[in-house]
Amino acid sequence: MSTLTLCSLTICLSIKAMIRPITHLLLHFIAPGIVAKFTFGERWKSAWLIMALTIIVDLDHLLANPIYDPNRCSIGFHPLHSYLAIVIYLVLSTIPKTRLIGLGLLIHMALDGVDCIWI
Repeated sequence: MSTLTLCSLTICLSIKAMIRPITHLLLHFIAPGIVAKFTFGERWKSAWLIMALTIIVDLDHLLANPIYDPNRCSIGFHPLHSYLAIVIYLVLSTIPKTRLIGLGLLIHMALDGVDCIWI
């Protein structure tokens, strides 16, 4: 009986440990969609796609060892998540031709910042 309880507890802990990274990943696609839908009118689908594709910024995680650490804050650790990079993304968001990329990157950094708080 106690083994069954332990297994149930282990499963529950495993599920709880998976919720944060899954939620975080989903928000990288949902948040740009919400921003696009409410600010870009009929262009929302293309705006969402461009902003969602900025998830490619996470390629800088490949430079870290380990590549993924659920207890590591990305902001200030990875080169494309540095404070200087965030300032550059802010500038990109003010230039019409790069606005969607800059906005997508800022949304990405904001979500990663929230994830740092969750740690």
